Amino acid sequence: QVRLVESGGGSVQGGGSLQLSCLASGYTTNNRCTIAWFRRAPGKEREGVAGFHRDGSATYADSVKGRFTISGDNANNTLYLQMNVLEPEDTGIYYCAARHACSEDSLSVGSYAHWGQGTQVTVSA
Repeated sequence: QVRLVESGGGSVQGGGSLQLSCLASGYTTNNRCTIAWFRRAPGKEREGVAGFHRDGSATYADSVKGRFTISGDNANNTLYLQMNVLEPEDTGIYYCAARHACSEDSLSVGSYAHWGQGTQVTVSA
């Protein structure tokens, strides 16, 4: 059974940085495709932020390119999201998600079967 546990959220002023972590269990090498970060801003739908693929490549939403970096530590089964130059628009609940089957849109909410509980990120102006 896949279990995802996020940590590292918090409150920061605009321009600041945060690093999120996602500890994954049960998501083995043989059945993984992409593990990713999503977020839900207040009053908005959940959206993809960044995905880390099994070949080590990454995909980013246009809104975070150049500011966020996703990375994985296979030895510790942990996914990271380094967020720099944070903006108030980055405020939301950030979720870690994992999928087994690969599809063209790696940041599509519907293609992910496993989700963590989320961690709150608040960026003040």
